[in-house]
Amino acid sequence: MSREDEEMLVTLTLDNDEEVTCAVITIFDVEEKEYIALLPLDENGENEDGEVFLYRFIEQDADEPLLENIEEDDEYEKVADAFDEWLDTMEHEELSGEE
Repeated sequence: MSREDEEMLVTLTLDNDEEVTCAVITIFDVEEKEYIALLPLDENGENEDGEVFLYRFIEQDADEPLLENIEEDDEYEKVADAFDEWLDTMEHEELSGEE
């Protein structure tokens, strides 16, 4: 299951206090937990290297969800695999003209 978000932007503060604006790609479920995929953008609003950030997503309230780092390698692998499957599905739908 995944929820589609319109072009929504969030600002992350990284461990080094650097702020990064990211586009929300999707929010998706893995083993009954929600995760979010974010596309970091440069000052021109673009992503040159294709890097994607994956976080555990906890919806405390509508205005301020909580993002948690994924600490365990096994959990990260499952989340990354689920995101890759989501990407494959989106590419297939785009190529076949499905909505």
